[in-house]
Amino acid sequence: MWYYDSLTLFSPARFSSLPGLRFPGDPQRYPLRDEVIDYLATDTAHLQAELRFATPVDQVLPDNAGFIVTTADGSVTRTRTVVAATGGFGVPYRPPLPGLDAFTGTVLHSSQYRNPTPFTGSRVLVVGGGNSAVQIAVELAAVAQTSLTTRGPLRFQPQHILGRDFHWWLNRTGLDSSRLGPRLIKGSVSVIDDGRYRAAIEAGRPDHRPLFTRLDGNRAVWPDGTSERVDVVLLATGYRPHLPFLSDAGALDAYGVPMHDGGVSTAVPGLGFVGLERQRSFASATLRGAGRDAAHVLDALLRRPAASAVARG
Repeated sequence: MWYYDSLTLFSPARFSSLPGLRFPGDPQRYPLRDEVIDYLATDTAHLQAELRFATPVDQVLPDNAGFIVTTADGSVTRTRTVVAATGGFGVPYRPPLPGLDAFTGTVLHSSQYRNPTPFTGSRVLVVGGGNSAVQIAVELAAVAQTSLTTRGPLRFQPQHILGRDFHWWLNRTGLDSSRLGPRLIKGSVSVIDDGRYRAAIEAGRPDHRPLFTRLDGNRAVWPDGTSERVDVVLLATGYRPHLPFLSDAGALDAYGVPMHDGGVSTAVPGLGFVGLERQRSFASATLRGAGRDAAHVLDALLRRPAASAVARG
């Protein structure tokens, strides 16, 4: 699974619940990795639905009555609607950085990172400017010579504003659920910070540098022409949707990204998505936003007239 030992949600428990099950404990605390795992397991146990685990979907194809869904065990199911709720983090993203493929050291994605112990005494280059990149780089800096390298400046969002968590303000102003939210604030991702990450970087733990121009053997070449040896390149460069079962359905663009409006497919009637980043709002790819988006998508899909009725009309 893709989560490291020290992972901590940057939203309070109060704003980290799925519909119908409040996150337990102090609502103001920031849940840890294992707490989130336990919460999701509890929520799953309470679902009144048929759940099929370890059953990969191989293909989803539209037909006149809806869809034909084929799973890896060869079973075929026909259904009127399909919701792909695998989200936008299906596969680690590895950017085409100059020299990366020929780098003679170790290349890892943050999905493979668990804790800093294996990197003790190493020279580590963390690529990325988001929350995970900064959190991992600061953690690594305690045991390894660590540089955090980004294309642009880091942007920090204070965790608290006037004594209230940032997410309280998003909720209070309506930006958290508004489709205008993602349009009002564009550009690079902000690092939500209570002050410790900015302080660590300003103190040089880790060293923050502009993105290298290329990797050469086991060295990183910097924009000023200097270079230094690197043992490990750790890519904290995010994820992308992974929907190979829809590749023949005409639902994805040339980059494999769903074509949709608010989670409702604009290419294939009866198909929906849940969990995509900024699908309808800032919160779309989070626990607190998934329920709202799911309700919207299901409402739109279930209001759609049956294919047979459309044919008769």
